[in-house]
Amino acid sequence: MNNIKTVQVRCRNNGQKQSLPVGSSLKDAFAAFGIEMKYGPICAKVNNKVEGMNYRIYTAKTVEFLNVQSPSGRRNYSRTLFFVLCKAVHDLYRGVKVRIDTPVSKGYYVDLNLGRPVEEEDVERIRRRMQEIIDAAIPIHRHEVPTEEAIRMFEEKGDLSKVKLLKSVSRLYTTYYQIDDYVDYYYGALLTNTSQIWLFGLEKYYDGLLLRLPDSDDPSLLGEVVKQDKMFEVFHEHHNWQKILDINTVGDFNAALKNLSSNIIHVSEALQEKKFAEIALRIAIRIKPELLPDLYRPTVNKQKVRMVLIAGPSSSGKTTTCKRISVQLLTNGIKPVAISLDDYFVDRAHTPRDASGDYDYESLYALNLPLLNQHLKALFDGEEIELPRYNFQTGSSELSGRKLRLHDDEVLVVEGIHALNPELTAQIPEEYKYRVYASALTTILLDDHNYIPTTDNRLIRRIVRDYKYRGCSAQDTIRRWPSVRRGENKWIFPYQENADIMVNTAMLYELAVLKTQAEPLLEQVPENCDEYSEAYRLLKFLKIFKPLSYDELPPTSILREFLGGSSFTY
Repeated sequence: MNNIKTVQVRCRNNGQKQSLPVGSSLKDAFAAFGIEMKYGPICAKVNNKVEGMNYRIYTAKTVEFLNVQSPSGRRNYSRTLFFVLCKAVHDLYRGVKVRIDTPVSKGYYVDLNLGRPVEEEDVERIRRRMQEIIDAAIPIHRHEVPTEEAIRMFEEKGDLSKVKLLKSVSRLYTTYYQIDDYVDYYYGALLTNTSQIWLFGLEKYYDGLLLRLPDSDDPSLLGEVVKQDKMFEVFHEHHNWQKILDINTVGDFNAALKNLSSNIIHVSEALQEKKFAEIALRIAIRIKPELLPDLYRPTVNKQKVRMVLIAGPSSSGKTTTCKRISVQLLTNGIKPVAISLDDYFVDRAHTPRDASGDYDYESLYALNLPLLNQHLKALFDGEEIELPRYNFQTGSSELSGRKLRLHDDEVLVVEGIHALNPELTAQIPEEYKYRVYASALTTILLDDHNYIPTTDNRLIRRIVRDYKYRGCSAQDTIRRWPSVRRGENKWIFPYQENADIMVNTAMLYELAVLKTQAEPLLEQVPENCDEYSEAYRLLKFLKIFKPLSYDELPPTSILREFLGGSSFTY
């Protein structure tokens, strides 16, 4: 008589059901269903919660296996690659600290604290050792232990960033991973064997390393390296700012909140205002060189700036950035004149459609480019124009009755997602333009080996804003987010390095503030919908942060654009 207890598992990939032995792993389940999956499985949704392939099944479940092209699969692959890198450095340079801190150039910048410059020979040694670890097909073991035991282990290793994090999150148990004798903590699941890493790249980048991943569209190839010198410089600038407060990780932040919460807010806001003032002064000098001392005037570009273009992805705080730079321009005697690209939409009947057949308002060609350039040329020639107004109810462009003429002490300010796209203002001389790129670039880390995706920061901002101002649930916002991201990859990110200057709109303290507003919204996402897995992941992530009230935020703070209470009108 067969006494093996079984459990029923339903697979969403093929619609089949299987009775599997109780305690089967997801890896076992995948084999039982006989699924062919290119570049996978990396992980799986289990009742709409993402789990690693070593997860064991004890009760009836619905599973969906994911490959590396899914966001969850890509995160798991990346974390495993970080682990292999850290193991390789541990083997070659015992005691050397590794810091994975900047997503840049379609990879990750790695700070290697060798006590000397990183050489090409170092890069080759690490790359070769990583490949040896992968080729050895070493199992990656998952351990779950009482948190105090994990803290003692990482204290003995001298990994203080993990110690600070684990001490601050108040969890009863902690999961860590092991390759041979090397152990590490990662926020989220990993692959089960080093051999599952099929492709990576490693090269020298500035004074550290650039770790490269498979391309998200074609994982058989490495993603193309796109130089992002300006983006990298913004990250570097903010890391220097964080040194002022001695807060580099969430563990540092949570500990500092006990005594320095007001100081964190005030210094963060002051540093950002200093950046807006710097940007406005750079623009003003190009309009009124007399603002500079005589000694420096010969070095100023003699061509007068006539237009400031401000771009950035969704929920980057573009609108508040525009308003705060405009205020700072006024302090330099320059009057900003704003026009909205939204008023230059073509009639709905002429709007491009996306792959689903819906109107694509994210497309550059949803704008009336000839009319926009005609108006800009007229303004710069001293002529008067009548601005259009787009009627969103009727889907048609109308005359607004608002007349505009640009005077010598005025500068045109244009804010929108396409502002840095050369085609938007193709008929306007380049020397007339000053380009600003704004984005929320999260620079605080969970710990030295766990960075925080900047897209998570923006998604949480958008969830709060969409509920407060647009009547959208967290489920609605999460559902639309992949489409938003595709639009950004097509229409915004390729042009970000065109900027004359970049500004980071992320605040050091903001996730602690946003969590108080976002958590109740995420908790409302039903477990039986596809969006639940993302809501659950974000809730787990936000629990790491100690909460911080937004009462002390100034009314001009960028976060007020999402939280409410701003002194600006939107």
